[in-house]
Amino acid sequence: MLPSRKLGSQGLEVSALGLGCMGMSQSYGIPNDEESIATIHRAIDLGVTFFDTAESYGPFVNEELVGRALKGHRDRVVIATKFGWRIENGKILGLNSRPEHIRQAVEGSLRRLGTEYIDLLYQHRVDPAVPIEEVVGSMADLVREGKVRYLGLSEAGDKTIRRAHAVHPISALQSEYSLWERELELRIIPTLRELGIGLVPFSPLGKGFLTGTAKRAEELPETDFRRGIPRFAGANYETNMRAAAVVHELAAEKGVTPGQVALAWLLHKGDEIVPIPGTKRRTYLEENLGAATLALTAAEIATLDAALPPGTVAGARYPEHHLALIDR
Repeated sequence: MLPSRKLGSQGLEVSALGLGCMGMSQSYGIPNDEESIATIHRAIDLGVTFFDTAESYGPFVNEELVGRALKGHRDRVVIATKFGWRIENGKILGLNSRPEHIRQAVEGSLRRLGTEYIDLLYQHRVDPAVPIEEVVGSMADLVREGKVRYLGLSEAGDKTIRRAHAVHPISALQSEYSLWERELELRIIPTLRELGIGLVPFSPLGKGFLTGTAKRAEELPETDFRRGIPRFAGANYETNMRAAAVVHELAAEKGVTPGQVALAWLLHKGDEIVPIPGTKRRTYLEENLGAATLALTAAEIATLDAALPPGTVAGARYPEHHLALIDR
């Protein structure tokens, strides 16, 4: 069974590795609901208690899938979901974190997930049109009503995190963090540690670069969102594959997979860090969970740190219109 970790100082406890469910419904090829549900059930059997979804994944269909898969297991799991988008006719049309919309979004999530409460509710992206104090105030109302238990933010900057935390305790920040993407180390992680907030890294495997499975943009299916990410295009791809070689070399020396090394590096970076590698297949799930028992020496961690310092990766992590939505 997986060890547990605490996110924040408000009492939220989850398995040391969670399961990101987004790719079961979008972004990474054709969905397979039967295998996805089997993967969630296998995760529960192996001790995973932390499952991550969002209203925007699909939109809506991922919450429905997760709700079906977790039916009968509610008392054993922690469900995290997110709000913050204007969604009409199945399309995401922009941000919306107005207080009245938050309530509507949460009611929809509760219905789709088939639950009476959400364990961890995130604002998915900071909405510059609505002061964060109003947003967190509305989220706190839902906590008092018993519809939400803990609060989180996603891709928020350090100033926003401080303002939010002053209104109601924030238990977790979800943001991209890995050997591949270390921007958080400068200001965000020190702020989280100062305030006692946990970190939930998404894309902890570098969207495939750290596992050695990344393909050039033009080789990816039309349904794969990585086709539009600069890091997968042209000369950037070649540079990034070379940079990831150190992870593959260390994995070979230790007789484990590169993905396990990448996840173990994250777990060694702090007890308040809970990665959520995403997969829709049981085989990859089992491989990822092996990282929880993989010990890295101080020298090995230092080697990885030195080989992939912040700024190593060539190309932006998102297209420009997606980068504009990140609060920094």
